Amino acid sequence: MSSPRSKGRSTPPPSSPLPGIISAIVVLVVLGLLGVLLFNRANEQSAVVPTPEPEVSTLPTIASEVPVAPVAPSEPPPPSMATATSYTFASPPPMTIDPTRSYTATILTPRGAIVAELLPDIAPQTVNNFVFLARNNFYNGLTWHRVLPSFMAQGGDPEGTGMGGPGYSIPAEFTDQILFDQPGLLAMARANDPDSAGSQFFITTAATPWLNDETGMRTNYTIFGRVITGQEMVDGIPLRDPENPADSARPGEMILGITIDEQ
Repeated sequence: MSSPRSKGRSTPPPSSPLPGIISAIVVLVVLGLLGVLLFNRANEQSAVVPTPEPEVSTLPTIASEVPVAPVAPSEPPPPSMATATSYTFASPPPMTIDPTRSYTATILTPRGAIVAELLPDIAPQTVNNFVFLARNNFYNGLTWHRVLPSFMAQGGDPEGTGMGGPGYSIPAEFTDQILFDQPGLLAMARANDPDSAGSQFFITTAATPWLNDETGMRTNYTIFGRVITGQEMVDGIPLRDPENPADSARPGEMILGITIDEQ
């Protein structure tokens, strides 16, 4: 026979203590977090926030575009030689050189000498004119008024503007015996008229084939000499473009003097 059931009121089994423990832990954690937050807020209110230092840029600044003046030599340059008493002549000089002889021009600059072999066999009238002007101190104290990179240095203008001359002009002496294919060539500057050269000359600092004629086999400007020593002096002449207002505000480097040696 099965056991009889109790007829009394049933009682629930005893509850587990785990939920109470968890609730207590949660309360403690919440109270701990609140305490931490309140402590940090109090510290923030009392702390002084330092002002950040301004950042110092390490990038280079871009300078305004101004012409760079030539660096002065460590020693003062020698004074120019005696200057001309006149820069204007009534007519070209008579032929006084001997085209069979050798002529060397020494062009003095503040940085050193440029020595050039003149070519009377190719351009006798031009060499005669250059020798005449040099021996009359025409070039002493003038400047390189037009100096363009990878092209040439031009001087010989008593006005320093590219517009001056000796008051006369000489005929062109173009040739196929030498071409504008190298630096260090001395040649006469001129206007559009081939026979308009006077006193202005230039020295090339690179090959300048566009100064030959359209065939490329004959010059279109008169070459009358070539540098034999001192090309580095030519290359070091400070650049100057007279069409640039910033450049035209300062003079070009001085030609201290030109001497002629005849042998």
